[in-house]
Amino acid sequence: MYLNHVSAYLPEQVVSNEHFTQLNGLSDEWIIERTGIRERRKAGPGEDTNTMGIAAVDALRPGIPYGLDSIDLIIGGTYTPHDTIVTLAHAVQHHVNVPDIPVVSVSSACSTLLNALEIVQGYFALGKASRALVVVSDHNTAYNNEKDTVAGHLWGDGAAALLVSKEPVGPADLRIVDILTGGAATVGKATTGVTLKPVVGGIIMPNGRDVFQWACHYMAQVTRTIVERNGRQVSDIDWLIPHQANLRISRNVVKALELPVERALSNIERLGNTGCAGAAIALAENYERVVASALTVITVFGGGYSYGAALLAGGGY
Repeated sequence: MYLNHVSAYLPEQVVSNEHFTQLNGLSDEWIIERTGIRERRKAGPGEDTNTMGIAAVDALRPGIPYGLDSIDLIIGGTYTPHDTIVTLAHAVQHHVNVPDIPVVSVSSACSTLLNALEIVQGYFALGKASRALVVVSDHNTAYNNEKDTVAGHLWGDGAAALLVSKEPVGPADLRIVDILTGGAATVGKATTGVTLKPVVGGIIMPNGRDVFQWACHYMAQVTRTIVERNGRQVSDIDWLIPHQANLRISRNVVKALELPVERALSNIERLGNTGCAGAAIALAENYERVVASALTVITVFGGGYSYGAALLAGGGY
């Protein structure tokens, strides 16, 4: 299948590290050293997971090769829902006004983007759809406890929209060569490493070291696996787009794969951890050079635990 276009939406409000210095004494230097984050975005009044997703769809419109009225599948992905009944996917369907098509919501923490694309892959394979709109959005600050000195400074808000077709439609397409995902709930402290229980304090990360170690392990492993099972070598990767969780994780993954550090695309310094939207936002920000290159890998890891990778081929393939 083919990725036709990607767009992103970021809230206007910027929250610098100074905010957390004033709030709980964490210094700018300490946060940067531990996470790589200098600032992050925060949804404003009246904004939520659904409105950000819709804004990402509207940002998609100018660059698309066909009208949104021709889509026949909508997938919404988030772990920070605004409404658990009127889901992100339903809100997007209402906004684009395309009736009587499959509308599906999915959540697998920060791996949700690739599970959403895998669902599209299934619908296409079964002949149930041919053009899909995938929207990923996370409103982390709605669930975050900023006073938490372990993880309160990590999170940012944002959304992205991806248009996917079963057949190629133009020169700006990226071919989705392969997708590989998996659940890793059987390892380490998977079920307690990161949790989000709205009635018990929101997002917490009591086992950050465990999360860090398994994220580094699985993101490198799944990248190597998906490349090699498609007859290529890790050294063939032009761009690596890791889940935007922590700059130290990204650097560890790049080191494990023996790739030059400049091949990893990152936005975490400016945006913080934007959840399942992070990698898609990075793809949107770098779409032209990814299309012009041969091979790009998106690799993700999420709480629970979950992981995945997607192999994308551009015009240089």
